[in-house]
Amino acid sequence: MLVPLSRVAFRPDVQGARNVPRRGPVILAANHLSVVDSFLIPLVTPRRVSFLAKQEYFERSFFSRAFFSGIDAIPVPRGTYRAAQESLETALGVLRLGGAFGIHPEGSRSRDGRIYRGRTGVAWLAIASGAPVVPVALCGTERIQPIGQPYPKPGKVVVKFGEQMFFAPPADGRQGPARRKATDEIMAAIGALSGQEEAGVYNELSTGTT
Repeated sequence: MLVPLSRVAFRPDVQGARNVPRRGPVILAANHLSVVDSFLIPLVTPRRVSFLAKQEYFERSFFSRAFFSGIDAIPVPRGTYRAAQESLETALGVLRLGGAFGIHPEGSRSRDGRIYRGRTGVAWLAIASGAPVVPVALCGTERIQPIGQPYPKPGKVVVKFGEQMFFAPPADGRQGPARRKATDEIMAAIGALSGQEEAGVYNELSTGTT
């Protein structure tokens, strides 16, 4: 039901879907321009995708809980380092079961349309799981649901899936530099797909490691 409605409302132009493996673990790492991003990706990806969602989304109403459960969202608490690490452990569990997991490495939505530096949680997941990373660029979602607008409106969006990227554990055992390098490579791939200007800094509204 959600897929036909999304295609009518957003008229998505989906490019590079063949880059998403149909089986086995995969991480979909996407830019973040609108709250609708995490809903749209599972609807246009050729397999089920899990995203993390704030616990309160599941507690607002029956309909809200049913919607988030229907798109395989995983409820998690937010706001502390421990919660962020537990979120990564939850995502790792999805990957170890052969699932697809979606993540926004920037953390929070971009307020100015630029692409921000990625948090290293995405690389932590990639190295720990051995799963390939598929960079994803969303274009136009900021017009579908601008920041401050409570509900999305119909409009045209483009979703681009890039080529798979693989990251092995560092031979020298230095996890920190390896995660930083991998994250920067992932963000560069996303930026090449989206065409966004690089901010060169972290999104100040982002918290935690994801």
